[in-house]
Amino acid sequence: MKPNFTALTALLGLTLFSLTNTGASAGPVADRIANGQPIRIGFASEVPYAYPDANNQPAGFANVIALGALKEMGYTNIEPVVTEWGGLIPGLQSGRFDIITGGMYILKSRCENVLFAEPLAKTGEAFIVQPGNPKGLSNYKDLVSKNATMVANTGSSVIEQAKKDGVQDSQIIQVPGMPEILATVESGRADAGVSAFLELKEVAKKAGGKVEVTDPKAFPESYQNWVGIAFSKDDAEFVAKFNQAQKKFIGTPEMMKAVAPYDYDKNMLPDGKTAEWVCANR
Repeated sequence: MKPNFTALTALLGLTLFSLTNTGASAGPVADRIANGQPIRIGFASEVPYAYPDANNQPAGFANVIALGALKEMGYTNIEPVVTEWGGLIPGLQSGRFDIITGGMYILKSRCENVLFAEPLAKTGEAFIVQPGNPKGLSNYKDLVSKNATMVANTGSSVIEQAKKDGVQDSQIIQVPGMPEILATVESGRADAGVSAFLELKEVAKKAGGKVEVTDPKAFPESYQNWVGIAFSKDDAEFVAKFNQAQKKFIGTPEMMKAVAPYDYDKNMLPDGKTAEWVCANR
């Protein structure tokens, strides 16, 4: 089933501007709203978390949940801004956009630079490997013991986690996005592509048997991650209101229907962990 964002737009009552690359800076999001300006949501092309669909409109379950919470707050004037993954936090800090909806893991290192809303999903990591998984790679420790090479998005949290398990810089290739990850694995320049399981599942499905996805359960439970929407540190008051709205929206039949096309199910609902706890423990 393909996501229908036109139907979603009608469902949420959104007013969407076209995708933009403007770089004008601005103050806190509440100031922009007071001045009648749209709320700019920033995301990369990270299927199924957040990405532009065929009509260049925001798709993915993180966008669905963020837009649903904003609508609950009464805000429907939205402007999507697409950038590369590595440009999301710098773009938020520079005022290029107001909110990161891009399916970002909540991590201690990121919490130092942005303010996360409460988690909207719980998920895990996996590898894409060549068919048959010739090197038998299932987790980071396998990369270390077999001196294998991994590829990941520049700035991705998986790089930090891999290094914690002993993977060396010489074993890590960083690329701009998922198409480059896939190409690097397909060509054999890397033994494993690393990202979130759901994203890799989608990539493998479209790759027509050129790669396969490893079992995310091969990673320790401590490597489970929580996804959250990120804001500027100047927007604490707005985030508190956003949290209240997201709590009303998340898990409702309306939300679950809207995120179903992105393989988000009840098993991915956050388990009560707060952003504060995740920031301290991830």
